[in-house]
Amino acid sequence: MSKKLRKPYRFAAVTSLLIAALLTFLVGFLFADWSAQMMLSLGAFALISFALTFVIIQWRIEQFIYSRIKKLYDDLTILQSSAINTGPVTTDMKTLTAEIEKFAQEKKLEIDGLKIREQYRKDFLGNISHELKTPLFMIQGYILTLLDGAVDDKKVAKKYLQRAAKGVDRLAYIIKDLDLITKFEAGNLTVEPEAFDAVELVKSVFEMLEMRASKKNITLTFDMEYQQPIFVWADAEKIQQVLTNLIVNAIKYGHEDGTIEVSIEDLVKSKVIIRITDNGEGIAKEHIPRLFERFYRVDKSGSRKEGGSGLGLSIVKHIIEAHGEKIYVESVLGVGSEFSFTLEKHQVKK
Repeated sequence: MSKKLRKPYRFAAVTSLLIAALLTFLVGFLFADWSAQMMLSLGAFALISFALTFVIIQWRIEQFIYSRIKKLYDDLTILQSSAINTGPVTTDMKTLTAEIEKFAQEKKLEIDGLKIREQYRKDFLGNISHELKTPLFMIQGYILTLLDGAVDDKKVAKKYLQRAAKGVDRLAYIIKDLDLITKFEAGNLTVEPEAFDAVELVKSVFEMLEMRASKKNITLTFDMEYQQPIFVWADAEKIQQVLTNLIVNAIKYGHEDGTIEVSIEDLVKSKVIIRITDNGEGIAKEHIPRLFERFYRVDKSGSRKEGGSGLGLSIVKHIIEAHGEKIYVESVLGVGSEFSFTLEKHQVKK
């Protein structure tokens, strides 16, 4: 402890000692009286001189260092001068250096974070621009063709109007999904939990997507026959959207004559985990960390043929996190994928 206290004041102490010794010598030389009483007076004078000089020098050093550091912070506009400690500044340069390095490291991390967010913003703007202009140009092309005279041919007019309508549907789908994500991120969209049977909800999603799956002869099935209902506590409408998005993705990337299997299992006493497993294309390992980013596509060409907004998995993640739950992904390229998420179990009172 004494060593720690001695270091910051060493310079002031040594300087004060030299000044006090010099003043004492000069006073003794002027009076030229070396009596015992004079020696005591000189000793007292030396102690008082040392104490006063030490206080003045130490105070001035602190003021000097503080003013220089504050000026340095003020000159660096990227840093906030309010972060400076307004209390006494240590004169230990090693401590000062460590504090400044720590402060600089924190600011570097902030700057790195800003750069990442800026890059994310650029990517997002580029992606949304591409997603919107594709259906817009398609609609524009069909309408211009109709205006150029194709409208007179009823068959061509009907075909082009149907394609233009699909483009409008895709635009509406993208805007709806963007609005949903924006509300989740702004905290303006909340979940309204209720008790419902997860088995029945999965069955209803199967019925809704049965026609779509049949186009690729994909079987939608449970891993087993569930004789009893499994009640969970969540927002039924939004969990239905989660299941729909995940199963639609599995159909998109599933092989002909493939299978999509759903299982509902107890995870812990108060949780269940719902797994959606397919034997489709699978996902390469490097893509998995970015799967839930807005507009991120593993296979751009394939996903555009299938349509969609590119926001499905991002919406899934937001909905699950809004419930305070977790979503997981496991996939092997060429083998298949498994998406799973947890939900709170509802205990039925008997």
